[in-house]
Amino acid sequence: MSLRLGDIAPDFEADTTQGHLHFHEWLGDSWGMLFSHPADFTPVCTTELGRTALLKDEFGKRNVKVIAVSVDDLESHNRWTPDIKEVTGSEVNFPIIADADRTVATLYDMIHPNASEKTTVRSVFVIGPDKKIKLTLTYPASTGRNFNELIRVIDSLQLTADYQVATPADWQMGDDVIVTPAVTNDQLEAKFPKGVTFVKPYLRTTPQPNK
Repeated sequence: MSLRLGDIAPDFEADTTQGHLHFHEWLGDSWGMLFSHPADFTPVCTTELGRTALLKDEFGKRNVKVIAVSVDDLESHNRWTPDIKEVTGSEVNFPIIADADRTVATLYDMIHPNASEKTTVRSVFVIGPDKKIKLTLTYPASTGRNFNELIRVIDSLQLTADYQVATPADWQMGDDVIVTPAVTNDQLEAKFPKGVTFVKPYLRTTPQPNK
């Protein structure tokens, strides 16, 4: 069965380029981003892993641990990472899971027979500190991920987890946000001291609470 938002992210143990790990234990109290690539030595994924490494500080600011997975073995990963550094200028600074037996790929439903019976699709899972899945995305093999968008979504997820707000279309950090319907008009002044604008009775906006 496919994983859904709010499900507990499946736990597992695996060998990685940074040693053996127990996934939930490795996550600890952090947020996590688990993303898959179809195979080592593939062109799009080479650029993606380099970009992820380049953004290490941005993920770190958000208390997000990143980890990659493919159905290749550890030896293959270790032969590939120098290519990533050469091509992108970024040394891979996060673990890549060796999943030759497809344990993780199966747990996370990353093999879609309509796309390929052998390799993983390009999946992304953002996982909260409660180990629940907060976001899922699946890309075709031909389209590289937009990591700026993934960081934007993580910013939204973390903001809306702490405040009773939602983020509108194309929201960026610092933009106004939407007050959720669960907040009554009587509660607005106490919860949102920066003020609330009534665009419609059902659409109320407020400056970003944590800025």
